[in-house]
Amino acid sequence: MTVVSASASQSDGLGSSAARLEHGPLIRGKGRFIDDISIEGQTYAAFLRSPIAHGRIVGIDVSTAKALPGVRSVLLYSDLRAVMTCDRIPVSMPSGAIRFDVDPYVLSKDEVCHVGEPIALVLAESRHIAEDALALIDVDLEPLDVIVDPREGLAEDAPKARQDCPDNLVAQMQAEYGDIETAFAGAVHVVKDKFHLHKGGGHSIEPRGVIAQWDPAARHLTVWDSTQMPHRAKRILISVLGLGESDVRVIAPDVGGGFGPKFVFHPEELAVAAASLLTGMPVKWIEDRFENFVATVQERDQFWTVEMAADADGKLRGIRGTLIHDHGAYSPYGASLPQNSATNLLGPYVLPAYKLDISLCLTNLIPSTPTRGAGRPQGTFVMERLLDRLAERTGLAREEVRRRNLIRPEQLPYPTGLFTRDGGEMTYDSGDYVESQRLALELSDWEGFEARRQKARCDGRFLGIGLANYVEGSGRGPFESASVSIGPSGTVLVTTGACAQGQGTVTMLAQLAAAELGTQPELIRVIAGDTAASPLGLGAFASRQAVTAGNAVFLAAGQVRAKIFRVASAWLNASSDELTLQDGVVFVTADPDRSCRVAQIAGALAGSPGYSLPAGLEPGLSAAVDFKPPALTYCNGTHVAEVEVDPETGIVTIQRYLVVHDCGRLIHPRMVEGQICGGVVHGISSALYEWMRYDCDGQPLTCTYADYLLCTADVAPRIEIHHMESPTSLNPLGIKGAGESGTIAAPAVIASAIEDALRPFCVTIRDLPITTTRLHDLLHGGAA
Repeated sequence: MTVVSASASQSDGLGSSAARLEHGPLIRGKGRFIDDISIEGQTYAAFLRSPIAHGRIVGIDVSTAKALPGVRSVLLYSDLRAVMTCDRIPVSMPSGAIRFDVDPYVLSKDEVCHVGEPIALVLAESRHIAEDALALIDVDLEPLDVIVDPREGLAEDAPKARQDCPDNLVAQMQAEYGDIETAFAGAVHVVKDKFHLHKGGGHSIEPRGVIAQWDPAARHLTVWDSTQMPHRAKRILISVLGLGESDVRVIAPDVGGGFGPKFVFHPEELAVAAASLLTGMPVKWIEDRFENFVATVQERDQFWTVEMAADADGKLRGIRGTLIHDHGAYSPYGASLPQNSATNLLGPYVLPAYKLDISLCLTNLIPSTPTRGAGRPQGTFVMERLLDRLAERTGLAREEVRRRNLIRPEQLPYPTGLFTRDGGEMTYDSGDYVESQRLALELSDWEGFEARRQKARCDGRFLGIGLANYVEGSGRGPFESASVSIGPSGTVLVTTGACAQGQGTVTMLAQLAAAELGTQPELIRVIAGDTAASPLGLGAFASRQAVTAGNAVFLAAGQVRAKIFRVASAWLNASSDELTLQDGVVFVTADPDRSCRVAQIAGALAGSPGYSLPAGLEPGLSAAVDFKPPALTYCNGTHVAEVEVDPETGIVTIQRYLVVHDCGRLIHPRMVEGQICGGVVHGISSALYEWMRYDCDGQPLTCTYADYLLCTADVAPRIEIHHMESPTSLNPLGIKGAGESGTIAAPAVIASAIEDALRPFCVTIRDLPITTTRLHDLLHGGAA
């Protein structure tokens, strides 16, 4: 892995790949994940889940289950409603496109709307007893019509996916700018196509889990939650349970991956907390893998019908079409997933006109919310596939049709004409998209590929190469909070609303604070993901934490540094410019013997009875910052993949995978590479393996890893990562997000490479995943 450009200065300690602070405890088995936590006297929870995709609850008999020895309680919606302030969980996010909110119930009330929806909650002395009790609950369900395909769900005579909604069209919007009619009227080339992008999940190594403990004496609720959003979870719990801000603490312990689904607040999180409040007992629930398949939110199932217009030189004039999006059974997130797909379709290209009509349809499937990439891989897939079609139509090389349409560096900042969900115009801030593609082609020896292809063809092997570009809006606000404090002991403490999910958040924040405070990152304590440590925060999503929390820590540490220098200047009779801060000591640069310890300054600012604070400063050696990014900052990159396809079996082998990536200034290059690498593997998995299949009755057919395939180490290629750096002006550090970007171009580049390999067979790739079976059918005339 090569650092191509290192434009940012590393004299401040940033840009180096120090050892990750999180590794030691995890490697030694001292991690503290949700299932490692036990509370004295805890009960174990298990949920009875709907066995059908849609039905009316006629009756529930829990008497036999309650009588089972070891069962503490069996709870239904009506039981938990007694401690709630409202009928539903208020999770929907604001959007003008939403026609009606479909907030979930804590447990099914009158109707079940997807397989796996929780109906009842059993509390028992052990998980085994709780699960035995589930089998003794008698639920009388009257089956109702099922909607699985969102295209059918939008038909005028379609049955309703939910009886409590007026119809299935839950939201409708447009992504639009420019004169689309003129763009197509004057076009020389028009290409059209349809795409179906599959439904899949996040599949973190650790499923979800919640532990809740209500202390009636202190009137305080503590919740440990494997979540990306502890502060949002706290707000929802406060609202629904009628508690005050000081009555609830939510802690995200070590979390074994999030990837989007743990951003969403699920009914189980409220059910466990409400059960503890109702019964006075600590309650623990750990999701098993089957539940993870049928109850944790998923992503996708999108149907695109689009056409692209271009002039005689292959320059884009416009794109128009429709997107039908499976929204699932309720709205735990909002409309941003298909909005991200629509806006990310633009990629790094000049597109003068655009119009996409977007319809979100309720179905009797698991609710659809973001997974890593959050809709962006889908929009990128559509654009890159259309560009490949345009290359075929015009006779231009695939790389040339892209080069002609790339936004040039002198055009930046580049307002796209589209708007984000907060109303701001999408404006690409920095980068060099032309150089990114050029460099990727050079490093991958694109020009030499035909010789490699012909040599392989002589051996009866079919090679193909693919190319895809992308951008990603990162660093989403509105803010992130952080504080930096130094006590009389000299210990540096960083607290933040950010939340660690394995990305290296602790290392990144410690590295930023250490650079400002002249100390070593390993000497800094970082507390993230605990609402008691940071009263405000938003958490982990949208490739945002380095941009938001990182800049908050950087600015707060800078304020602490300035405070240290003010006191030291007075004590040492020297100006700040004459001082050096290093290893907990401030000294006069020209006379190191004139010095004082930072711990002494912290002690003085802690105050002594009857004595004034030094230098007229406020008490405490601390600072807090809520960093508010003015706009999204856009990272970008280019992927090249070289594959071999066996036309007899449909097996795809990725021979080489190369990424050129630009996320602005690099804080810790090795962690960035790790995130990109993980994102690429996730994207490969989505492209070739992951397919959450359902039958016509909404029954999931892939509920184990024997049926639902993931990209594993034996099929993942070596991933070459090369960095560019184009610091943004939108934040003091010049950094952009990186956590999701590896995923975004992967499905598109693999589809392009497979199609290129199979040109002799006239195979066209339109749908994801490109499974071996589907590819075999395309090659041999079956139904793909």
